[in-house]
Amino acid sequence: MTRPAQRDDEYWVKLARAEVRATLNAMPAELRSRLDDVPVVFEARPGRRLLREGLTDDLLGLFEGPAYGERGTTDVSTTPPIITLFLENLRDEAEDRPAAFRQEVRTTLLHEIGHYLGLEEDDLIERDLE
Repeated sequence: MTRPAQRDDEYWVKLARAEVRATLNAMPAELRSRLDDVPVVFEARPGRRLLREGLTDDLLGLFEGPAYGERGTTDVSTTPPIITLFLENLRDEAEDRPAAFRQEVRTTLLHEIGHYLGLEEDDLIERDLE
């Protein structure tokens, strides 16, 4: 897909950061505090490692690591939790419309936070966070 010349990648990163911040700030303090140690990072698209693991190249976001409440148990990976948002895919989904992009970032972030909190796909679909 050809990108509009008037907007560079930094524009979309700033827009995504602002939406992540606004989404987190709108959450109740108790929930926000559960997310203090969960970084939200941005990548353009899923890399080779994720594709080799069977994930699709059009993935919008991904939560990796132990879910809240599983941290510190002996049978869970020591990898810390992290949420990754794939900005190029989010832009594609939003058809490069800034308002739609912000909504996609918000919905995807909430979806991945849901996974961190232990919700399954069906639970997220019921909450319109597909």
